[in-house]
Amino acid sequence: MSQTTWIIIAIIAIIVLWVIALYNGLIKLNNRVKEAWSDIDVQLKRRHDLIPNLIASVKGYMKHEKTLLENVTKARTAAMTAQESGDNTALAEAESTLGGMLGKLQIAVEAYPDLKASNNVSALMDELSDTENKIQASRRFYNGMVRDFNIKIESIPNNIIAGTLGFKKYDFFEVEDASERKNVKVDL
Repeated sequence: MSQTTWIIIAIIAIIVLWVIALYNGLIKLNNRVKEAWSDIDVQLKRRHDLIPNLIASVKGYMKHEKTLLENVTKARTAAMTAQESGDNTALAEAESTLGGMLGKLQIAVEAYPDLKASNNVSALMDELSDTENKIQASRRFYNGMVRDFNIKIESIPNNIIAGTLGFKKYDFFEVEDASERKNVKVDL
């Protein structure tokens, strides 16, 4: 074989090895994004499971807050439906609404000293607060993984190979409710 043939074979081998390495890297990042989404899913399920217990615990005390309790229940149902549908955009919207409702519920609970002093309600509120923190951490991790994956598949020349192999961008899990982006006004 001539020297030109060996050079062509070497170039083809390098290209094949590069494509294999790129593909394996994309698969690795893709699986990390799915894992990060699974973490969010687990925390959202945990929050959905806590809400009925909290509602049941506060219902007797908060007769004047019946509309708020109903709205929390509706928001929970909408979030669970969105979670089951697999539509990440609808889920982000529903969870944003649910988060806002839970914030209002926490404020309402503080207006009832007997309710606030209840060990059961206090424990549930602490658990819910912990879950909210875990959801935020999971969202940050997921968005970081999505960022890394999207950068990898959008970079040249990776974008050509990634598009050919069928890899698509992921959407970030973002706050949809514009009111959550506003600064909170505090009057003392």
